[in-house]
Amino acid sequence: MKLTLVERLHGFRLIIFDMDGTLVDSQHHIVSAMGEAFGGVGLPPPDGEAVRQIVGLTLEDAFLRLAPADTPLSVHQELQVLFKRAAIAQRDVPGYQEPLYEGAREIIHQLDLPDVCLGIATGRPRRGVDFSLALHKLENRFVTIQTVDSNPGKPHPGMVQQAMAETGADPEETVVIGDTSYDMMMARAAGAAAIGVTWGYHAEEALLSAGAQALAREMAALPAILAGFRRIGSCA
Repeated sequence: MKLTLVERLHGFRLIIFDMDGTLVDSQHHIVSAMGEAFGGVGLPPPDGEAVRQIVGLTLEDAFLRLAPADTPLSVHQELQVLFKRAAIAQRDVPGYQEPLYEGAREIIHQLDLPDVCLGIATGRPRRGVDFSLALHKLENRFVTIQTVDSNPGKPHPGMVQQAMAETGADPEETVVIGDTSYDMMMARAAGAAAIGVTWGYHAEEALLSAGAQALAREMAALPAILAGFRRIGSCA
């Protein structure tokens, strides 16, 4: 019997990608914008590794982790404003680039199948998502895009739950692919499968501890991982 496209992907009807650290390598811009924000309030900038660890969180949560514990609320609010301003200004610079990871475009095209919905769940605001998708000419590839503009931030499951509601997919038909522990926790909290990628910002150990059920070490491995997926720790 010939298998349907969904059956060949282990029954997944909704494949949700994280953006920064999974599809797009934006770390240098994020670190730079953080440096400008902290400099703008007279605080020393956090190092790059500390910044990479908070990618995916809301700005409010990110600055709670990065700023000194005694930082006043007013300064936290100013940090958020300055970061947003710096991020927007970066995109206005001629020649601005935030490259796709190797193989990202090809995997998006490969998984963009008639009976599979592709989605995005990201800590970016919608404006930043739209800019990046337009930059890479991927505007029409994702049927559901969930951002912190209208959802709680990761690791809350709200973005995955909203994506499922918009596409009609059940949790057992949904998989999240991301590079941080926040992505893995978000997926598992929503009842979805969780695949961690190792080319992003969190270590393999952190992904597994947060609930990753499989790890992809290169983009091209994703179709085979999806096709052979087994739900670790489930009753199915």
